[in-house]
Amino acid sequence: MKVQAPYYAVIFTSLRTPSDEAAYAAMAAKMNELARRQPGFLGMEHARGTLGITISYWDSLASIEAWKSHPEHQLAQEEGRKTWYEWYQIRICRVDREYDFQRTASDGHQ
Repeated sequence: MKVQAPYYAVIFTSLRTPSDEAAYAAMAAKMNELARRQPGFLGMEHARGTLGITISYWDSLASIEAWKSHPEHQLAQEEGRKTWYEWYQIRICRVDREYDFQRTASDGHQ
């Protein structure tokens, strides 16, 4: 993701229940697609093991609040608390700068 800083990151860390994996996956896919269509959405990254981490990136705090308040997202949040999550934590951070590394063929490694 190449976006000019500053921007905001919402870090959603969760511990899942063992219930209804198919319904969870369907809702996660629906929320992913819905978030991508929201004004101010910049990107998203996921990692899932025992602990799940989803980071979504937004252009403003107002965009984050609008996403949190979206009616379909609120229904998903309610179902998540009722069925899919043992625990979750949300952190909202401002990203002031970023940098990265990418290996290339000229580095001499494959």
